Order: sequence, then structure tokens, then C-alpha cells
Amino acid sequence: MKFTALIAVIQDKDEEEAIKVAKEAGAGSVTILHGKNIGLKEKKVFFGLTLEENVSALLFILPRKLSLKVMKSLRVSFDLDNHENSGFAFTMPLSHVAGLDTDELHKFEDDIKTMI
Repeated sequence: MKFTALIAVIQDKDEEEAIKVAKEAGAGSVTILHGKNIGLKEKKVFFGLTLEENVSALLFILPRKLSLKVMKSLRVSFDLDNHENSGFAFTMPLSHVAGLDTDELHKFEDDIKTMI
């Protein structure tokens, strides 16, 4: 089974909903990283301080076929193709993966069988 890393960076306020959407599309476990997003043009607020937008980076390890389905669900649900939106998602192929839960692997196999 070939695996892909799906990384979705979304606003903190959308974190729980994004995880729900991804799981409904077939994703399993997720690693959540918190960070700040500073755009090309910094936004100024009071006393010259810069407003930084809090974001969550959701990292999923998925079978390649399933990653496209999960990414499409996130794109549609959070309008990621709209450049006004501050979220984005991308995938990266993985050549070696260790430490995945065997129950999750069986779930992925079952999900892929139903997709075919």
C-alpha cells in the first residue's frame, strides 16, 4: 500500500470541523500542529503591533487513493480554492512509513475495497 502525507493548514476556529470532515471522508488519526500565519502584507493593529492569524496544521498519513478523497472534502467544505481564504492543503508522497496502527491499516484496506 502506498502512503501519502496530507497536510491541511486551516484557521484554528475550523480545526474541529476540519477533522470531522476528514474523518467522514475516510481519514483515520491526525496530528495537530498549532502555529501562526503571517500573510504577504502584514496587518497592522494598535500601537504598531502585527496581527498574526492562529492556524492549525493537520497532518494525516493516508493511502494514496484515499488522500484524494479526503483532500477534495476539505477543499469543498472550507473553500480552499478561494484565494481570500487563509487555508490551504497539499499532499506529499511517502516512501517509508513506520508506526502506523494495525487497526487503522485494516480500516484503510476496507475503505479502499469499497471505493473500487
